[in-house]
Amino acid sequence: MQPPAAVDRSEIDKFDALAAEWWDPEGRFRPLHRIQPIRLGYIRRTAAPLAGRRLLDVGCGGGLLAEALAAEGAEVTGIDRSERAIAIARSHAAQQGIAVDYAVSDAETWAETHQHAYDLITCLEVLEHLPDVPGTLAACSAMLQPGGLLFFATINRTPTAWLKAILGAEYLLGWLPRGTHDYRRFIRPSELQRALRGAGLTLRELRGLCFDPLANRFYEGEDLSVNYMGFAVQRA
Repeated sequence: MQPPAAVDRSEIDKFDALAAEWWDPEGRFRPLHRIQPIRLGYIRRTAAPLAGRRLLDVGCGGGLLAEALAAEGAEVTGIDRSERAIAIARSHAAQQGIAVDYAVSDAETWAETHQHAYDLITCLEVLEHLPDVPGTLAACSAMLQPGGLLFFATINRTPTAWLKAILGAEYLLGWLPRGTHDYRRFIRPSELQRALRGAGLTLRELRGLCFDPLANRFYEGEDLSVNYMGFAVQRA
């Protein structure tokens, strides 16, 4: 099945090529492993209790977040257009004895048969790779129950973000393969808020996901100039 127009095949191919490294904490997905406690803690703090909640992880990749949320007791489904990533996710979850329902799909396609099906949806480090952000957000909104929460994390389109997320992370430090990000697809908070509103979602909070080079650590903060995360509520 061919991906819909809302999905960029080159982005899928890019992550297909890296799929085997998803669960290597020192591999190409090392930054995701390092920020995992921060984003999981944010979701846990904001949406607790997670146990028994129906949750969809959009763009789940190899399952890092999906598994962690399932371990919290949520009933988790993970979708991704990368067949290789989904295969890795399924294999790892089975090895760990963690129940996650994985499928090769995208938000727009999944929404056709899952209207109002979820209490929570996560879409982290995904939006900046999509050609149709408003369409994806509208699909997520349609899949949420009234009052349901959408969690997101993405990258601001600022000179600072270009310096740190592309020049620094990809070219100088080698944390990510060169070409992982396209600066033109970075999303300003004002643009995201407008798209959320158009999708029937109300933005509730924005938080910075920051990096301290001296301490060599990531932390949650107020600075939104590079990475930021937050959540929105589906309007009843």
